[in-house]
Amino acid sequence: MTDLALTGLTTRPAQVWGGVRLVPLVREEPIEDLRLDARLYDAESGVVEVDPRTEYLSYIPHGFVASWTRDGTPAAAYGTQLRGPAERDRTPSRMPLRFHRRMARRADRNRLRFLPLHLALEGYLALHFGGPEIVWEEWSHRAISHGLSPRVEEAYVGAEVGGLEDALRVFEIHPGQCGVLVYVADALAAAFVVPHPDDYRALYATLVHDLYGELIYHYAMLSGPVPDFRARIVDATVHSLADLRARARRQQDEWAAFHDRVMAGGLLDADYTYRRVYQMGGYRLSRFLPPFERRRENHIGELVTDGAGRLAYLKTFRLSENQVRRGHLLTRLAAADWNLADTAVTLGVTEPQLGLRIEAAGFGHLLRQDVLDHYRAQARRAAR
Repeated sequence: MTDLALTGLTTRPAQVWGGVRLVPLVREEPIEDLRLDARLYDAESGVVEVDPRTEYLSYIPHGFVASWTRDGTPAAAYGTQLRGPAERDRTPSRMPLRFHRRMARRADRNRLRFLPLHLALEGYLALHFGGPEIVWEEWSHRAISHGLSPRVEEAYVGAEVGGLEDALRVFEIHPGQCGVLVYVADALAAAFVVPHPDDYRALYATLVHDLYGELIYHYAMLSGPVPDFRARIVDATVHSLADLRARARRQQDEWAAFHDRVMAGGLLDADYTYRRVYQMGGYRLSRFLPPFERRRENHIGELVTDGAGRLAYLKTFRLSENQVRRGHLLTRLAAADWNLADTAVTLGVTEPQLGLRIEAAGFGHLLRQDVLDHYRAQARRAAR
């Protein structure tokens, strides 16, 4: 397990629109030998064949295509294919589906098509997907035969997150900007990083079509405007243009340090478990899962890094407290080989309490009905 670092990127002053705060990330040296472009699909609902026995169904409006060179020479982005508003907003007479083979699939020798964010979401949904590996008597026949199938989670499209679309449209893009951190009510909603400024200009609008968690949606709906952080320079300390530049640089550095240490600390300071998805020449595409610690930020995501650990691509999704609770519970069950008594001891609860937690998390169908009824009866007796 290791943490996450924004290697090669510098934080710039935030831009505020209502309850949305955008924090630009810039590169002094863009990455030239890896480029990204988008492919917008004619059907926003997609089915992905994860393996011969597993399918992933979700809202998938676009995919990304990574192009790279093996000798370090500049790679060319093929350009984003856009649809007009009339075509995109039309009401279809039926629900179209698009079928995809794999989350990441090689397009040709030096190109890879992958489904952004869905790599990360599929990793979360597949968490201990097989269910109990030991046939303990408490688990139902369905749990043993089918595991956690189907796993279902809900999310909101970015167009429904109040203020996000306006903020992305209104603010100018910084010179050298290759990424952005999106905050809603000063809660970190998403991180997005690409290799090259031209990639960012072509792809930043796709943030409106990404998925966001329940927490972020409700924060956007219920919160008011957030304060802007304004730099203040004492007049008495400025005697020349050089002094003014130095003071401005110091304010910029102080803001960046505060942001990276405090505002983005929940994302950057956590210990993640990484899994490699694909090797693209000198770059590695991976996805990561958090430690599922209760009552703190937990983000899932996917990233591309080079051999030196420099971050080329990043996309994250913030889990809600209920999603963290489910991940925490599944992780503890798997660590105890799905033995309920042992898991209850590690969680500091009784076995009936654990059984009711499993039911409350939406996994009650995994327990035998008579066992679950017994747990409920014990809980009622204990409450008297």
